[in-house]
Amino acid sequence: MDEPQYSIVIPAFDEQARIGATLDRVMDCVKARHWVAEVLVVNDGSRDRTAAIVSAAARQYPNLRLIENPGNRGKGYSVRSGMLQARGAVVMFTDADLSAPIEEAELLFAAIADGADVAIGSRWLDRSRQTLRQPIYRRFFGRCFNWLTRLIMHLPLADTQCGFKAFRREAARTIFARQRIERWGFDPEILYIALRLGMRIDEVPVTWGHDERSRISYLKDGLKMLEDLLKVRVYSLAGCYRADPYQDAGLSQCGACHKKSAAPVAKA
Repeated sequence: MDEPQYSIVIPAFDEQARIGATLDRVMDCVKARHWVAEVLVVNDGSRDRTAAIVSAAARQYPNLRLIENPGNRGKGYSVRSGMLQARGAVVMFTDADLSAPIEEAELLFAAIADGADVAIGSRWLDRSRQTLRQPIYRRFFGRCFNWLTRLIMHLPLADTQCGFKAFRREAARTIFARQRIERWGFDPEILYIALRLGMRIDEVPVTWGHDERSRISYLKDGLKMLEDLLKVRVYSLAGCYRADPYQDAGLSQCGACHKKSAAPVAKA
């Protein structure tokens, strides 16, 4: 297809139960709104039929691409891979469960059109838009984590963790080329990078419904995410988020944290 206006990135790990329905809904939305869009599903080493289902769907939808990770690398790695390979003027990522309906992407696109470099969906700016709330213990841990991101990283945002974010393509390439966190803690990192580089971030209230099939362990993953917040501060002090002289054709290396990553190959 010609260069798309929008790119929609969907990270996926063991999503055979819902990825087919998700893709049908995304493609129906693209068609109904006349978006010139590509959809990229990044398979994060799934052990089930996720890749096979996406490959079959790609034969039906020519604007759908499958990207394979080299094994299970984490959501942050998957999102970074998709965002750096996206070709749209505006690039976004959304969770495979569509907790925020894909139709709400229009709100993010409008914020970008209004001048934002980054537009992020928020579950907390307008709680009346929550169609199915999280259990109270999840809300408690989520608010605690958000408080910690404000304390440690000085992020003036109500909701850093909503998996529904859009970027101008140039902003996405600048941010994700510097990203170092590869698992759940990547969301605050990319927002921290954006603010550090002087980018405008608009937070947009979106409709959102909790999915009980969420794989996050609030004890195990919560501790790891706290560790990731501290790593971001260390990486920042070490200069990892400055211009990277080693960056070339999807390959980046940071002398301070000794991380190197190459973008996986996209498949039709």
